[in-house]
Amino acid sequence: MVSFYRDKAKLEAILNKTLKNILVVLVVTVIALGSFAGGFATGHLLPISGLPGLQAPTVDAPPTTAPEQQSITPSELQNTFAPFWEAWNLIHENYVEQPVDDLALMRGAINGMMDTLKVGRNYYYDPEALEQSDAALNGRDYEGIGAYVDVEKEYLTVISPIKGSPAEKAGLRSGDQIIAIDGVDMTGVSPEDARQKVLGPGGTEVVLTIFRKGTDAPFDVTITRAKIVTPLVEYELRPDGIAYIRLVTFGDTADTELKKAINEMLAQNPKGLILDLRNNGGGYLDQGISVASEFLPKDKIVVYEKFGDGKLTSYESIGGGEATDIPMVVLINEGSASAAEIVAGAIQDYGRAKLIGTQSYGKGSVQSFIQLQNNQGAVGITMALWLTPNERSIDHVGLSPDIFVEFTDEDFAAGRDPQLETAAQTLLATINGNPLPTSMPRPTPTVTPVHTP
Repeated sequence: MVSFYRDKAKLEAILNKTLKNILVVLVVTVIALGSFAGGFATGHLLPISGLPGLQAPTVDAPPTTAPEQQSITPSELQNTFAPFWEAWNLIHENYVEQPVDDLALMRGAINGMMDTLKVGRNYYYDPEALEQSDAALNGRDYEGIGAYVDVEKEYLTVISPIKGSPAEKAGLRSGDQIIAIDGVDMTGVSPEDARQKVLGPGGTEVVLTIFRKGTDAPFDVTITRAKIVTPLVEYELRPDGIAYIRLVTFGDTADTELKKAINEMLAQNPKGLILDLRNNGGGYLDQGISVASEFLPKDKIVVYEKFGDGKLTSYESIGGGEATDIPMVVLINEGSASAAEIVAGAIQDYGRAKLIGTQSYGKGSVQSFIQLQNNQGAVGITMALWLTPNERSIDHVGLSPDIFVEFTDEDFAAGRDPQLETAAQTLLATINGNPLPTSMPRPTPTVTPVHTP
């Protein structure tokens, strides 16, 4: 999950005009490919896979594109696109299984463009993937294993399992790399393509081969897919009089659901509030600003966007917050990412609350999220990096908690939550003017080895 930028008008004003026009031309041109199936061959050597020294006959014909293909390609890009149309026509003329799926070719072309962009996370969601992602983010039903994942790394990587999901029950953790699916090596496979392979109908099984930092060797996990429902907010008044609110993700209604939870909790006169952002993989930027505004005064900078030329754009709190004065603490861990880090970072920078837990994920790149015309999916393009109000970088760094507390396997097996209990102790100590709990010893930083399965 990431924080998506959804203000299209502002995006168009920010993007360099020439670059934007080229991107639009590329997208529109590729979308149009499905209408044309050429029949022209060119001079290429076509090797037969697996038989060294043997080759198919050389096709000896001039490189040609169809007139209609040239007509839909802007004149200044016709030379650039000539090899593309040439390859397109060769596939339709020579590929062993005909007819060729033009829609699959078109979507593959967009994926290929995204793969060439090396900074940040850049991706294409086809209509089906877009629907599934939107359902997960906004708390609607979808079928899969129930985990937020990072598709920017070499392998599909778990950000956080969804509470109560098959992924959580199977023991998946933040940082787990999925290096094979159903026995098929994912080396060199696009992480987004790998994500699609993990999805599937409820009741079916998928075998994931996991590489986990600190383990001796990769291991297999068999997970039965299920229908996943992702609640956005969970809350209760604890026996110690502290309001506990867990924000699961920053979907479309996160701010309204959070405000409802805060109001219900405040009506019971709690001593303080614990905001739990652990394993929150992020969501929409506007929701991050609205959520932060529940805890900060109006017109406080919540986050900066830093562009390649060094320009900073700020986003301020909107006011009207219901919990700007109540004593509070915030829980984070290695599964807290993107919009969750934006909110936690702002709260920490202004001294509004202590952060308790472990280092956050470090997902601080800004993706413009633009839906393609005619329900053809959407593209996400990296355009900037997030900085906290104190201009601390989030990307690949994360946030350091004020009080470091681990959550171990032994804690999980015993049903303990030392992070939550430390949060409650910290809050009560703050209210009563007592000394705060101290951090647990931090682990020695290690470099994760590059794994080649």
